Amino acid sequence: MLVTVFAPEKGVIEAVTPPYRSFKTANDMLVALGKDPLFEVEYAGLSEYVSANDGEYTIKTDRLLQDVGKTDLLIVPPVYGDIADGIRINSAAIPHIRQLYANGCSVASLCLGAFLLAETGLLEGKKCSTHWAYLDEFRTRYPGIEVVDGAIITEVGNIYSSGGASSLWNLILYLIEKFSDRETAVLISKNFALDIGRSSQAVFTVFKGQKRHADEEIIKVQDYIEKNYTEKMTIDDLATIVNSGRRTFERRFRQATNNTPLEYIQRVRIEAAKRFFEASRKNVTEVMFDVGYTDTRAFRITFKKVTGLTPVEYRNKYARVAAEV
Repeated sequence: MLVTVFAPEKGVIEAVTPPYRSFKTANDMLVALGKDPLFEVEYAGLSEYVSANDGEYTIKTDRLLQDVGKTDLLIVPPVYGDIADGIRINSAAIPHIRQLYANGCSVASLCLGAFLLAETGLLEGKKCSTHWAYLDEFRTRYPGIEVVDGAIITEVGNIYSSGGASSLWNLILYLIEKFSDRETAVLISKNFALDIGRSSQAVFTVFKGQKRHADEEIIKVQDYIEKNYTEKMTIDDLATIVNSGRRTFERRFRQATNNTPLEYIQRVRIEAAKRFFEASRKNVTEVMFDVGYTDTRAFRITFKKVTGLTPVEYRNKYARVAAEV
């Protein structure tokens, strides 16, 4: 099986080398298990020598991407720095990626590599993952693609994508397991000290308010929620801020923020709770009241839904001081 790692101009070195090294190591593991190596791994780029990060590294490619007529798996890493600039300087790769897919290869984007993959049109009408901090930018740029909030791995047919940063390792492990076996993937995870079971990037998400839209009246409502999240508020109360009926307001709010008003209130409150857990000695009940909840069960359920962890688990994991359960 031929695995081609596309080395983009100004690629993120921390994302370009992991798939190459992992599939190479998978061959070593397979041999150690008495099996035949499965993977032929190569770098392909737009030139023989490709600059990575901000010129800190240089990658020598095995072939030019235009010379790869067929491969079994093409991996598309992210570009370092400005996304639009990264797409521009790698635009020559887009038709080649599209053609390789048409020739039957699987394609996997890592983290922000989803932006370059989206430029090919192959994700149109499909789902994908990318870094949680760039969800709004991705949705704005590619409205025809459903980016999955919080997903570590998304698979649609033979197109794969991963969430943010270290989530790329989870996709790499998934692909190794898919194209070889579980035993090899587990050995790779142990070799690189990786968590093979992580399925969500929600715990790492920092909620930023989702204000990359043009509805100024909805922004007023968002600002109100963020300043008064500890207070009891109803949807009707929020609708009056913009002199709108409830149904029209809910529709406008969801269209602008990709959340219902209730979901938005919950995310603002949970983000505040996360900050309290990270920086104070307060227990779960104290934090619950501080962020506007009065029902312990509702708080725990909502917190886990948003972050993937219970309040106690989050506090134990991220508090700067020793947690007191």
